Amino acid sequence: MQKINIQNILFLDIETVPENYSFEELTMEKQELFANKTQYQRKEDYSPEEFYHRAGIWAEFGKIVCISVGFFDSFSKERSFRLKSFYSFDEVQILNDFKTLIDKYFNLPQHLLCGHNAKEFDFPYIARRMIINGIELPEKLNLFGKKPWEVAHLDTLEMWKFGDYKHYTSLSLLTNILGIDSPKEDIDGSQVAKVFYEEKDVKRIANYCENDTLAVAQIYLRFMGQKLLEKEEIFKVV
Repeated sequence: MQKINIQNILFLDIETVPENYSFEELTMEKQELFANKTQYQRKEDYSPEEFYHRAGIWAEFGKIVCISVGFFDSFSKERSFRLKSFYSFDEVQILNDFKTLIDKYFNLPQHLLCGHNAKEFDFPYIARRMIINGIELPEKLNLFGKKPWEVAHLDTLEMWKFGDYKHYTSLSLLTNILGIDSPKEDIDGSQVAKVFYEEKDVKRIANYCENDTLAVAQIYLRFMGQKLLEKEEIFKVV
């Protein structure tokens, strides 16, 4: 695997929920559109109402409630990994704050974004939600007209595939086999919507999202043959 200056990488993970908590809250037109969109995945087993709990995985029917990022501090003499989360009940605020970070600190040609299954999910999801909300895409997410080698994205899932495009490995499985602490200490992805809509505890979601972001960074370190981060090397940025 190509050696990259790890300080040029912004690791990230996002958490999403359905745009409304229940199917009934959607307009009749949106209900029909959701039924059509999910027809292939549902087949005959589930009605659109029964399948709606998965709506958060589609940018057209979901929204972002947290984006967590992590990066290695280039100004520290000792190895130092910084974690920061953008979380709110206001998706536009989350997206604008994330865009400001990208535009200000990770906009040079050598800068890269990295996530797990991020090329299929996180990166396009953020880009689509920005367009839906009328936010100009940062250069790192604007793929229009770019050639594949001009796209500044890394994906630990893709790296683990080693060219085997049929092979999917979850973040939890990869951390387990690589001897990395599990990121699923409190909640998992299936519980995020309940925590958001019923408990209204976005901070709890942010903690979960940060654990996933840290796990991505740890996986990347293992791929590069480097030591895993110790607790004293990890700092949360408010």
